[in-house]
Amino acid sequence: MLVDNAKMAELKNFGTPDEVRTFPKGRLELIKVGGATIGRGVFEPGWRWATSVQPLAKTRSCEAPHFQYHVAGVLRVKMDDGQEFDCRPGDVSLLPSGHDAWTVGDEPAVVVDFQGMIDYATEHHSHG
Repeated sequence: MLVDNAKMAELKNFGTPDEVRTFPKGRLELIKVGGATIGRGVFEPGWRWATSVQPLAKTRSCEAPHFQYHVAGVLRVKMDDGQEFDCRPGDVSLLPSGHDAWTVGDEPAVVVDFQGMIDYATEHHSHG
């Protein structure tokens, strides 16, 4: 008998993620739900994409687009075009590819990302 997945309720919790990726001063917890991969990033004080993730990604800046809800802490974002802003708890940010980011202050920055985390903090593989 076929099961209609569109009508099945799903409940997942970041306390028991499907996958965890760690990198210097941070970690990414991934859950798969409804055919999507949702990521919760925890970025400790002192974390910066350019020093923590860039060596893995091997790109000049972060090329992953993000659509994220900011849960805790302050994350400063600098776009490649020079635009810079702080993301604070309760904010929702939509970041196109081409940016750097770092934790501000002495509290971890925690974000829930609905887009862009599938290949985050993995070895970069060129598609071509």
